[in-house]
Amino acid sequence: MNLTDNVILITGGASGIGYALAERFTQLGNRVIICGRRADALADAEAKLPGLVTKQVDLSSSAERESLARWIESEHPGLNVLVNNAGIQQWMSVTDTDFADRATTEITTNIEAPVHLTSLFLALPNLKVVMNVTSGLAFSPLATVPVYSATKAFFRSFTLSLRHQLRSRGIEVIELIPPALNTDLGGKGIHDFAPPVSGFIDSAFEQLAAGKHEIAYGFSEQMLAAGPSELRQAFERMNPAG
Repeated sequence: MNLTDNVILITGGASGIGYALAERFTQLGNRVIICGRRADALADAEAKLPGLVTKQVDLSSSAERESLARWIESEHPGLNVLVNNAGIQQWMSVTDTDFADRATTEITTNIEAPVHLTSLFLALPNLKVVMNVTSGLAFSPLATVPVYSATKAFFRSFTLSLRHQLRSRGIEVIELIPPALNTDLGGKGIHDFAPPVSGFIDSAFEQLAAGKHEIAYGFSEQMLAAGPSELRQAFERMNPAG
């Protein structure tokens, strides 16, 4: 991937990994557009990062996803990079009374939205890169976030197939595979134990510059290289019995 002179859309780009990507891509001389649900978060991001373009969108709505694609085609026709970063993580049990509703919300945001956006944006004439943000939990799930882990396993599988299908069109498909990082994913304070986003971003851009298409770091790097027995051991460590 060429790291400069791109026009890039990052979904969920107002905070966490999405904002860190927006910041680094902007510093490298790219035009960056971010979208998200919360107007206040988008305004804060725009204030911190001059030149950033923002768009308020509810990606859980298929109509709003289609509207976003039309807006990009009209206002930013040179867009050549789509970063599917937006996602939610819910800590829950299958026995919770609202489990099915919350699971549906998570599946819509983490699977339906990026799959639909990818399909829509592949119709844009200048698209050259699709970057999907998955997780180390795609390899070994954390049982307290059962649907989130499953959606990331789906998204990794989809990304592998997407890369294979788009190779003949010359479109790069890149997978960012972060471990747990100190963000507000899942709720404030839940990931305070985790390493900062900055280390992951530094490593990710070094790997992108080297031409890698699977970008892993820390725990996710271990999971990417793990065999079946190592994955079982990881699951047991993360989900102790009793």
